[in-house]
Amino acid sequence: MKLNAPRQPFVGLAAMAGLGIILADFFPLSSSALVATAIIIVLCAVALLCWPRLIATYVTVGAGFFLLHGLRTSNTDGQQLAAELGNRPRIVTANGFVISEPKIGPNKFATFLLKLESIELENRKQPTRAVWQVRWRSNPEFGDELRLFGKAEVIAPPRNPGEFDMRAYLARRDVHRMLFVRYPEDGALIRHGGGNPILRAAQKSRLWMQNALCRGLDDAPEVRSFLSGIVLGVRHETPEDIEEPFQQTGTLHLFAVAGLHVGIVATLLWMLATLARLSRKWATAVIIPLLFFYAAVTGLHVSSVRAAVMASILLGGLFFDRKVFVLNSLAAAAFFLLCWNTNQLFSTGFQLSFAVVGAIILLADPLFGFLQRWGAPDPFLPRSLLQGPRRFAQLGFEWLCRGASVSLAAWIGSLPFILWYFHIVTPISLFANLVVVPIAFFILAIALLSLLATPLLTWLAIVFNNANWLLGQLVLGIVQLLAQLPGGHFYVAQPHWPEKLMAKIIVLDLGAGAAVHLRTEGGNWLFDCGSERSYGDVVREYLHWTGINRLDGLVLTHGDSLHLGGAAELLHDYPRVRVIDNPAPDRSSIHRRLQRLLQERGGKPNDLTARDNFRLSRDVIAHVLFPPRIFSARRADDQAHVIQVSIAPSTSVLFMSDSGVETERALLAYGLNLRNDIVVKGQHYSGNSCSGAFLDVVRPRLIIATSRDFPPNERISDDWAEDLRTRGIKLFRQDETGAVTLRFGSDGWEAQSYLTGETFRSSSQ
Repeated sequence: MKLNAPRQPFVGLAAMAGLGIILADFFPLSSSALVATAIIIVLCAVALLCWPRLIATYVTVGAGFFLLHGLRTSNTDGQQLAAELGNRPRIVTANGFVISEPKIGPNKFATFLLKLESIELENRKQPTRAVWQVRWRSNPEFGDELRLFGKAEVIAPPRNPGEFDMRAYLARRDVHRMLFVRYPEDGALIRHGGGNPILRAAQKSRLWMQNALCRGLDDAPEVRSFLSGIVLGVRHETPEDIEEPFQQTGTLHLFAVAGLHVGIVATLLWMLATLARLSRKWATAVIIPLLFFYAAVTGLHVSSVRAAVMASILLGGLFFDRKVFVLNSLAAAAFFLLCWNTNQLFSTGFQLSFAVVGAIILLADPLFGFLQRWGAPDPFLPRSLLQGPRRFAQLGFEWLCRGASVSLAAWIGSLPFILWYFHIVTPISLFANLVVVPIAFFILAIALLSLLATPLLTWLAIVFNNANWLLGQLVLGIVQLLAQLPGGHFYVAQPHWPEKLMAKIIVLDLGAGAAVHLRTEGGNWLFDCGSERSYGDVVREYLHWTGINRLDGLVLTHGDSLHLGGAAELLHDYPRVRVIDNPAPDRSSIHRRLQRLLQERGGKPNDLTARDNFRLSRDVIAHVLFPPRIFSARRADDQAHVIQVSIAPSTSVLFMSDSGVETERALLAYGLNLRNDIVVKGQHYSGNSCSGAFLDVVRPRLIIATSRDFPPNERISDDWAEDLRTRGIKLFRQDETGAVTLRFGSDGWEAQSYLTGETFRSSSQ
């Protein structure tokens, strides 16, 4: 497309705005420098009013956004309060308003943003306008004024590769502290109905709409969640097992209210305005506010606001009888959104939304022309001669080409960002969107009819809802089927320098749980997989981040739920994985359920005990040292697998799991060669492990150990840490290091902390 700057001025303005924001983010200025920059920009703006120049205008706009972003991100209310509180937890009483929709977790804790009015710290009350994230076991509503007593904590950074960086995400919103309110009685409702009245009305409207759309569907929770997500953008209520197939088929955008939804709503509203015999200008004047209210109802996400702004600009052209350029409208939407909040440029939603729509605008028509040529009729044949079945076939082919060109353009535009943020490629999305998007149009249309019918004819609204139930079941079935097709999706690791290694081991930080990934030339293995929650939140995200599409083996060390609770989910994600289990009897109900699941799937785990071994690759072999074949203990920790992994040419790693002193005594009594360079261990339930006698025999260079504050036995004792320093053994305690990466080459090995970046090498003295 040929860009004409005078006719599409917002294209250049949006580009310069983005450039100015990026420069300001990389090169922050002091307060005095920002004042000087502001003076220069004002002088340049005055000069431009007298002597306008296009290039100078663009440069001034870029400089203006450089200044605007600097002012928005320096010395903010949140930063000032965080600096005053320091880096340690503080007990405070906070007063403020709920400014985001509370999200209720499985543990009944509500998570929301609180706009503070004041805090009480050390018997001193001070006003503030900072925003905090709050976790409270209660059920507040948007706009509630609350008084909360709790612990203000620094928001934790990610502790493992691939983990979502909530700290950076909230910092972009000037949120730098999390207030943890442990008990319901530690908070009090002062009054309802505070905050922005328009947003409060939107929240109430969404709740009413959600109840109306789900009436009569009490027996179909999956469809209820799907309809709430696709129509109203209520994504946080959608279970992950429903949402994941949409991500794997590239149709997750259906849950993000964007151009598709706003366009469909605008089309339906225009049809209703036409039936009501409104003039074009009156229809435009009515539809534009309704589109913005719909964006507010769906949560004012970037994609919905962008779509509402674009639609308003396009409709505004009809109102003023002016020709509107779609690319200029897209750039104008970006420009106004960045004026509202410069940090939106760094949000995933902003980047994906504008990249996809921009790609459709620029690439859809050329792709349509290219695809159409494959089945176009003879150009010398008059169109009037195309009649009957041939005409319908030609129209169907053109519709297919149009849909395919839009789908392909959107896929091309989103691919770089999907790879970077979600590490997934979805070739099946080109076909899935052709099938699912038309059905989504009818779902939204029927939903609108249901909302219109609810106040007048409840029975008719239920009929519409049941029609949507049928369409919802159809979409869920199609998506789940396409998600299972081989090659329909695959995960790709982030770009990185190639490493010539014999093996690579990543010890994830799961608190008292465990999951260790061993990557060799021959494949990928997991030693334990964490609890059900930690698998979903950490382990699965890590596996996707590292681009693992096939897992060769899973070793279960013992029946602790924090070590194998996520195995059922892992077997769903990687059904062909080889499972190596510990046959020692235990009282773990989760372990027994897992064994029954394996039997139902027609597979039986390999039960390995002492003196068994299994090969991970040509250069890596694992030896099971404990427990023996006939063994039983009162505690699962005392019968956990102890595995020695030998890595050519001469390195060995000892995986102790949660073994304690009793296991160590048994290993010493067996007379085995226990000399190992590295020990990876959890904490025994009693806290006693890696005794002095055991260390004298193993003589490790490095110990990687879990540690957490509660319960006290799970925390590494100061005496034991001091004993390691005296022996010259390096300790990586995971409450300080987070995940630890071990790299093994032909000339040595190194260990690196994820949180601190500290590196310990085998050559270190």
